[in-house]
Parts: sequence; C-alpha cells; structure tokens
Amino acid sequence: MQWYLKVLQNYVGFSGRARRTEFWMFILFNLLAAFVLGILDRILGLGGFLGGLYALAVLLPTIALWVRRLHDTGKSGLWLLLVLIPFVGAVVLIIFACLDSDPEANQYGPNPKTGPLPVSA
Repeated sequence: MQWYLKVLQNYVGFSGRARRTEFWMFILFNLLAAFVLGILDRILGLGGFLGGLYALAVLLPTIALWVRRLHDTGKSGLWLLLVLIPFVGAVVLIIFACLDSDPEANQYGPNPKTGPLPVSA
C-alpha cells in the first residue's frame, strides 16, 4: 500500500526514476481497485461511473509513473508514445517496464535502489 500512496503523492512528478517494485505495486493496486469498482458499478447499476471516475483520477499519476519507470531504464518519457501503436506498442512498453534499472546514475537521477550519490568534497 505504501508504494501506491507514494505514487499518488508524487502525482505529477515526471522527473526522476521509479523502481520496478513501485511500478508493479501501483499497477496491482489499480487493478484491484478497478475490479472492486467494477463490481460496485454492476451492483449499483451505475454503468461504469465509479470505474470511469477512478480511471480519470489516477490518469496523471499513472502517466507520471510510466515516465519515471522509463527513466529508470535509461529511456526518455517520449517512448510512452509507443502506446499509440496498437498491440505492439503496449507489448514493447511492458517489456521496458520489466527491465532492470540502470545500475548507475543516469541522466534522470541516481539509481533508486542505491539512493542518492554521496557528495564529494
């Protein structure tokens, strides 16, 4: 749950890097929330209103997380535009999301697994 809240607190943070754990835990909680809201929508006969409202609420945090995840693998956030290519684009993005972090600091910041780099005098 802490990973989910961390993403929501940094909801428009497009700079920096996001670890795989942060990314996949957020995706897991989103899927669980969508499932529960889908059931509630069906029970209450709202026609997807709650699910749509939730999807709209987490749209920006999800995009920001995708960009930070791409940064963690050393890629520009513009790679997210691959989603516009039907099927193939989504598959490529999922592969990128599964890749391990750059082991060293890259142009987007230090490796989040190791923390910030020590400042030398």
